[in-house]
Amino acid sequence: MRKWFAYGGVAASVILVAFGAGAIAIGITGYNDVRDEIAVQQIVAGEDAAELTNGRLQPGEEITTGAEARAFADIMEAHTLKATEGKRYAEMGRFLTADGKDTSDEALAAKTPDGRPVENGLRNMWVTETALTTALNTSFFAERVALFSIVMGAALLLTGIGFFVLTLGGALGYVALPKLRKQPATASAAT
Repeated sequence: MRKWFAYGGVAASVILVAFGAGAIAIGITGYNDVRDEIAVQQIVAGEDAAELTNGRLQPGEEITTGAEARAFADIMEAHTLKATEGKRYAEMGRFLTADGKDTSDEALAAKTPDGRPVENGLRNMWVTETALTTALNTSFFAERVALFSIVMGAALLLTGIGFFVLTLGGALGYVALPKLRKQPATASAAT
């Protein structure tokens, strides 16, 4: 019966080591993919980057990491809030009146030559901003998930190695340890 436990311990160790190595490989691949995809977008921080990100980004800095993408999303949000005078999407009317104010009442909205209400372009800016910042924030999240995968893979790898050492090292009583004999006390020479 003990032999089956030993086989089970070795099998569990091999599985943990394999899963750990796989998780590390997947994590590294994911981490590199995120950074490669961000770099392909060729995003560069604007002139006010340092001010809007408390120094996390500098003007002209290329965005290449998930953390930088998240900081750039903060810049986009600040620019959109500035353009909309501090109003968020839900606070703005769907249409514009003849004097340029926003309204959600179609009857009060200015009309296009074909009679349709004039859309509020600044409100539409929020839709674009939200889509783009969601992508940027997702890259931050994906990079963190990749790092988590690497850390968990290392933990699985070390656990598998530990089980293997315990299994082969005698945790099940297979390795005979030498018995220590009590040595008789010897009289020390008096000086």
